[in-house]
Amino acid sequence: MAHSSLNGVSPDQETEFKFSSDLSLEDIRSDQHNFCRERNWHQFHPPRNVLLALVGEVGELSELFQWKGEVTRGLPEFSSHEKMRVGEELSDVLIYLVDLAEQCQIDLPSAVRDKMKKNAAKYPVHRVLGKSDKYSDYPEYDSEKVVTDTVQHEREEGDGSE
Repeated sequence: MAHSSLNGVSPDQETEFKFSSDLSLEDIRSDQHNFCRERNWHQFHPPRNVLLALVGEVGELSELFQWKGEVTRGLPEFSSHEKMRVGEELSDVLIYLVDLAEQCQIDLPSAVRDKMKKNAAKYPVHRVLGKSDKYSDYPEYDSEKVVTDTVQHEREEGDGSE
């Protein structure tokens, strides 16, 4: 069965994109923390303010896509300057997201890993392959089973809950 992605290329034909750096979220958190500390800006970075700054940066990123219509993977419709601006705004979003996680004392890498496990339980490959429906739109969806299966999986991994 052939499946197509949004750009008309099957997932098997796409070249996997990879980041060039081994910069970790902890490196980003530490760099941003030090940047703010050196400028005495922590006083301005409670969670609410950081969240609002994050939303503002998402808005700036959105403006770059506004009026473009459908955009293809890799942004071939964008000029090199526009693509550079997308990178800058994505960087701002990531920096504020990591800063917000620090202000909320959320271990973001662990939270991402946990969320991906929950998403895998809600969207099993055999049910959703090639479909974009929300998990609750599938007739066989049972929210209690997904929650139970997720909790059971976490217990099996030895997270200390019994």
